[in-house]
Amino acid sequence: HRSAGSTRSADRSTHSITIRRAPVGRGMQAVILAAGAGTRLGPLTDSAPKPMLPVGDRPLVAHVADAAVEAGATEMVVVVGYRSDRVREYFADTHRGVPVRLVDQGEPTGTADAVLAAREHLDGDFAVLNGDNLYDPEDLSRLFERAPSVGVCPTDEPESYGIVAVEDGTVTGVTEKPSDPDGNLANTGACVLPGAATDELRVPLTDRGERELTDVVDTLAGRLSVAPVRFGEWLDVATPPDLLAANELVLGRLDGRVEGTVHPDATLRGDVLVADGATVDAGVVVEGPVVVGPGAEVGPNAYVRGPTVVGSGAVVGHAVEVKASVVGPRSHVAHLSYVGDSLLGEDVNLGAGTKVANLRHDGDAVRLTVKGDRVSTGRRKFGAVVGPRTKTGIDTSIAPGVTLGAGARTAPGETVLRDRSRSDADGTDA
Repeated sequence: HRSAGSTRSADRSTHSITIRRAPVGRGMQAVILAAGAGTRLGPLTDSAPKPMLPVGDRPLVAHVADAAVEAGATEMVVVVGYRSDRVREYFADTHRGVPVRLVDQGEPTGTADAVLAAREHLDGDFAVLNGDNLYDPEDLSRLFERAPSVGVCPTDEPESYGIVAVEDGTVTGVTEKPSDPDGNLANTGACVLPGAATDELRVPLTDRGERELTDVVDTLAGRLSVAPVRFGEWLDVATPPDLLAANELVLGRLDGRVEGTVHPDATLRGDVLVADGATVDAGVVVEGPVVVGPGAEVGPNAYVRGPTVVGSGAVVGHAVEVKASVVGPRSHVAHLSYVGDSLLGEDVNLGAGTKVANLRHDGDAVRLTVKGDRVSTGRRKFGAVVGPRTKTGIDTSIAPGVTLGAGARTAPGETVLRDRSRSDADGTDA
């Protein structure tokens, strides 16, 4: 998956569903970039902006804000754009007691342009964080102690990231997705800039017609001593496999608790969070880490294996098995189905007997379509990506690596071997 650093170190306790209360580090304004559409996570982002996709018991961007607060942020400016109402509704005016301002980027023309939208609210040094990355609060705390500074993390895929050049402990430049990388220190999308940097944000447009913050940092590196701060943990959530990885990472630190209703004949093993208003019926076995969201229903006689999120208002019904998946809000997997290593968007309905295959028997990694290109997930086990409002007919079988677009339909008894959109029944070879 698209990640860098020790993202699999799930035994660490630096960031968990239960958040430490004592902030560390010094006060800092933090700009969180949450305006992008997240096209590489389509069709999941058809109905929700990428920063609002579920990771554990809350949206992805909430983990960014939590980490910023723990690291000492005293004010946050969240830059919104695509489907901004979802982000605005979540944050309102404060987050964990820290004031939040929400500003609209308008026409999205890059990360530097997004920071420019926040400029009138900035006073002195400020941090910039990507709203679709997972950060360790202790890493951010060390970043906040240095200004100017850039968070870096070693990666074995340097051509996929902005690469930060470092010489004698100082950043000498940043190159975005170099074809011939000189080094392997990825830009984590986290930096601390001096207040004067707001005068440098109108950098030239790239070939993609965007103003990139990496160009601003590259310019500053030629004038100032910019410190590289090495992160121990970081995950860039760019594609569906990354979203599964993010849930695995966060759920690996879940502290289980029961706020809803669990039938006496149900079995909870490991760390399971049953949220307020959720019900777990008779005969259900839940093996954590699992989140059963507010108002969700599981059972009777269902089997849920973690790391799994059953979203708010979702239904996992009789004789259904769900393993290592995200079942989106208000989605129904109600009867006699199997869903493994998959991502289901909002308001999905899987007809009775729908099965999602998630394993290649030849040992190769499952391939998936991302923005029109067929790419490796890096996983031998990967099921389907099911867009919001999709409905399958009874006894549908879905092959590994298939994407069902928003509002797609399948016929009863159909075997789906190719991607399916609402208007195109042919799609791409799976």
